Amino acid sequence: MKKITFLLAILSIAFVSCKDDATKKINANNVELAKERDSKIKLGSPVIEFDKTEYDFGTISEGEKVEGVFNIKNTGKTDLMVLSAKATCGCTVPTWPKEAIKPGESAELKFTFNSKGRSGKQTKSITLQTNTEKVTEIIRIKGMVEKKS
Repeated sequence: MKKITFLLAILSIAFVSCKDDATKKINANNVELAKERDSKIKLGSPVIEFDKTEYDFGTISEGEKVEGVFNIKNTGKTDLMVLSAKATCGCTVPTWPKEAIKPGESAELKFTFNSKGRSGKQTKSITLQTNTEKVTEIIRIKGMVEKKS
């Protein structure tokens, strides 16, 4: 009889402790944020499209600076952000759009290549960090630098 009473007491405690309503612990703000996030995911990622992925500046003399532009277009359905643009060396300085590129809109990524102290065939990469599905995009500049006599 003592065993049955003890067992009933344990079961009673178990049932009473399960009485908490878990829905009261849910933060309504988090639910709204999750709905907003999910709706953006359904729209899809932004898609970056370049007019070219390689810029050939031809032949220049050592010490010359070359400026160029890559045109970027967002062909996705959500805003495109270029978070950073880094070149393989200090001789190439990219300037990227800091504002969001809306779907269907375009922007320019400009760069300056300084050939001072360089000669021969040059190939430099600019790595973009974006909010696209791929995340990283690489574009290149190339050309020939003739040594000064």
